[in-house]
Amino acid sequence: MPRPTAALRAARTLLTAPFTPRALAGALHALLALPVALLGLLLVPAGLALGGALSWTAAGPWLLALSVRAALAVGDLQRAMARRLLGAVIAPAERRTGAGAFGWRRAQLADRAGWRAVGCALLAPLTALPPLLAAVAGYVYGLLMLAHPVIKHWNYSTLRNADGSVRKVAVQIHGVQLDTWPRWTVVVAAGALLLAAAPRLLRTAAAPHRLLLRTLLGPDAAGARIRTLEETRAQAVDDAAATLRRIERDLHDGTQARLVGLGMHLTLIRELITADADRDRLLTAVETAQGNARQAVADLRHLVRGIHPPVLDQGLDAALTGLAADCPLPVAVTTRIGDRPPPALETLAYFCAAELLANAVKHSGADRVTIDVRTETGPAALRLSVHDDGRGGALPGAGSGLTGLRTRIRTVDGTLTCDSPAGGPTVVTVRLPSPPPTSQT
Repeated sequence: MPRPTAALRAARTLLTAPFTPRALAGALHALLALPVALLGLLLVPAGLALGGALSWTAAGPWLLALSVRAALAVGDLQRAMARRLLGAVIAPAERRTGAGAFGWRRAQLADRAGWRAVGCALLAPLTALPPLLAAVAGYVYGLLMLAHPVIKHWNYSTLRNADGSVRKVAVQIHGVQLDTWPRWTVVVAAGALLLAAAPRLLRTAAAPHRLLLRTLLGPDAAGARIRTLEETRAQAVDDAAATLRRIERDLHDGTQARLVGLGMHLTLIRELITADADRDRLLTAVETAQGNARQAVADLRHLVRGIHPPVLDQGLDAALTGLAADCPLPVAVTTRIGDRPPPALETLAYFCAAELLANAVKHSGADRVTIDVRTETGPAALRLSVHDDGRGGALPGAGSGLTGLRTRIRTVDGTLTCDSPAGGPTVVTVRLPSPPPTSQT
């Protein structure tokens, strides 16, 4: 029984796949993409040509600016269609702005995003045609061939033979007529295959068009880099402010309070000595003062360890070994580090390992954790991998702390990947690039 059920389920999925909302949305996008692209091809080059011809007049620059703005408007429409129908979110490129009419015209003519949209308007018809052909082949011809036994009575051509007789032919290939049983089953089978393959055909045919829109209508490499630097700089500033607030809070609520208590007990000891107090009372006050001093020192050590663990002075391998020894789970540490990384990179790798170990202890239900650190050639100089045999299901943004960790890693252009299928295991890999060498004069 399970096998027929699985076969029926697979057959039902195959039959309904071309008619799911996502597949139909892709077909609708294929039908609309070419007319929109042709609209841009009609408006933009004509406006640019007319503006160029009239460039010696006052109207020429305005026509050029309006043509660039029309290309941006068509690009906005294409991005909206890709988002609503294909689920492809393309962030808008940074655009220039200007105050006043002449400022607006100057901004349009000098806008890099506008001229990239002009290029998209010129090339979009070429990439929008294959999806339309795929939709016609998969859906139109697929449905017609699938319904061939029914529509052959209306969809046919009349042919006259040499002897004067008349034939009605719906489908004929190399002189072989496929309108009679069992030959029409070949047409029906071909139609079913075309229809079943229509969603895949559409996705494959639409890939160049999506790439064109993402490349020319989205942020360019320089703009994306600037945006990333702005975001990471803001995150670094926020992290620094949060760290300062935490240090201030720990000093105020912990160490400062214990030092105040130590001062009060020293004053009490002085008064007891002056008053020739009982020896037991004096010893009790001394022991309390010693306890406050020890706790203040411990608080200071903990505070310093949170800023820069002193054990990192001995190297990242020694620091990770100490971190593993303090973990309640069994942790195996493997290090393959060639040249010692910069101190900032070691510190970030250490705190990444500490955060990932804390996540494994709190959320994974694992029995064992493995930490692997090695240096790599290429853009990623240091790779940290933390593997646990827990229940899996860890996702950035799901309350596991991975989102904040990924944001912090981005401040040094690092990356974080998480492979955590349901049932485990979980493997989190952090790659930290080596900073460029500083020139010395």
